[in-house]
Amino acid sequence: MWVEDVGEFPLIARLAAIVGRARPDVLVGIGDDAAALDLGGDALVLLTVDSQVEGIHFVRHRIGPRLLGRRLLAVNASDIAAMGGEPTHALVSLVLPPGLELEWIEELYEGLRAEADPLGVSVVGGNVARSGDGVVLDLTLAGRVPRGELLTRAGARPGDRLLVTGTLGGAAAGLWLSGHPGIRIPEGEALLARHLAPTPRVREGRVIATSRLARALIDLSDGLGGDVVHLCDRSGVGVRVYVENLPLAPGVAHVAELSGRAPWELALYGGEDFELLCTAPPPAAEALAERVSAEAGTPASVVGEVLPAAAGRWLLLPDGREVPLTGKGFTHF
Repeated sequence: MWVEDVGEFPLIARLAAIVGRARPDVLVGIGDDAAALDLGGDALVLLTVDSQVEGIHFVRHRIGPRLLGRRLLAVNASDIAAMGGEPTHALVSLVLPPGLELEWIEELYEGLRAEADPLGVSVVGGNVARSGDGVVLDLTLAGRVPRGELLTRAGARPGDRLLVTGTLGGAAAGLWLSGHPGIRIPEGEALLARHLAPTPRVREGRVIATSRLARALIDLSDGLGGDVVHLCDRSGVGVRVYVENLPLAPGVAHVAELSGRAPWELALYGGEDFELLCTAPPPAAEALAERVSAEAGTPASVVGEVLPAAAGRWLLLPDGREVPLTGKGFTHF
């Protein structure tokens, strides 16, 4: 049996079965956006790790090193945001081909610092190793969340509403445009930026956490269609997503038309929007949306409802038809 025969998430489950015996100070281990540790004091410690692999996550001639440095930190900060926390310290591992220009590496770190400084993150160490071919960047990020404000993928309850921050589909549209450099649309630069240098919703995550109104939280790295299934799996619930309510990024409809796809497909399955998806009881959902908009300056939209597990997982299409939510999204295998 090969790794590709198992798949990404079943592989994680198999590995967790081997090493997943937790110490008493592990509150959240393998299976969420970040680990949460209780080491005493007034806050919990959060830990996450992510990689950017040349040829898989980025193509060197399509993204400059400064943007890549920003992206390296941003995708990890999104995991901390998905727990309601704020990032604090980073370790960076560089696996580099020996013929790589020194200037490229220095510019990568300048971009990393440009993303880290506004978030209050200090890079405190790392590692350098030689690669056989291509660049591999690996970043471990620590963070903190006050006691009582930790949010996880578990906790959603039937009747809750689904809320998503910002807009969807922009990163997928930007990815498509990056592969079609001859096509120009008015929103093209903004869409490319969404793809190349996402904005982690750290401030929005803190607003959601401090409100004490949300029950579950996840970031949208693999696409809403896939990540909402992860939330359902951890919470033991079903879901109905209202396709008509999905907030599309400007230009997504244009790219969808050019690429021969429905706009909602880019929003659901495109991935790497790095928005936040949370659940809250009906009386609190609208209040939470207003609070995120007022305090973080980011709109939040109700895009569905949580169902009992036995009710299944569904998409409510604009024409009123219900179709099964497949849960497809980006996976590595």
